[in-house]
Amino acid sequence: MFNNLILRPAEEHDLPEIVRLFIEDDLGATREALADPLPQSYYKAFQEIRSDKNQTVFVLEDKENIIATYHLTFMPSLSFKGSKRLNIENFHVDKRFQNQGIGTWMITQAIAMGKEKGCGFIQLTTNKKRTQAKTFYEKLGFIPSHEGMKLYLT
Repeated sequence: MFNNLILRPAEEHDLPEIVRLFIEDDLGATREALADPLPQSYYKAFQEIRSDKNQTVFVLEDKENIIATYHLTFMPSLSFKGSKRLNIENFHVDKRFQNQGIGTWMITQAIAMGKEKGCGFIQLTTNKKRTQAKTFYEKLGFIPSHEGMKLYLT
C-alpha cells in the first residue's frame, strides 16, 4: 500500500497544502489562516525552519497530492547523558486517508530517522481535546509521562 507514497522534505510551494491539513482539524481551524495569498508569516517560519539543519518539515505525497505532514526537530540535550531527542510537531493526516495505517507508517519513519541520528528518545505533545490522537500514540508505544504546559503570548 505504501509503495505509492513519497515522504520528502517540504518545499515552499507546499505551504498552502500543509496549512490546508492544519485547518482540517477542529483546533487548527480556529488558529490558522488559509488565504490566497498565504500570509507571509508562514513563509518566514518555513525559511527559519529550513535554515536549521536540525529541523525538517516533511510531506507525504500520494500521486502528487499531499496527504500528510509533520515537523521533526532533532534536539541536542545535556540531560540523559547528553543524548539527542526527536520532537514531532504538527502531525496531520488528511481526513480522507486516516485510519489506513498512514499515520503509523509515518511515525515508524520518524522513529527510524531518530535512531539514525542517535536520538535517545522521541517526544511529542497532543492537545488534551484530541483523545483519538492520544490513543493512537499510546498504541505506538508513547507513554504519557509528562504534563505539557503552554503560555500563549499573543
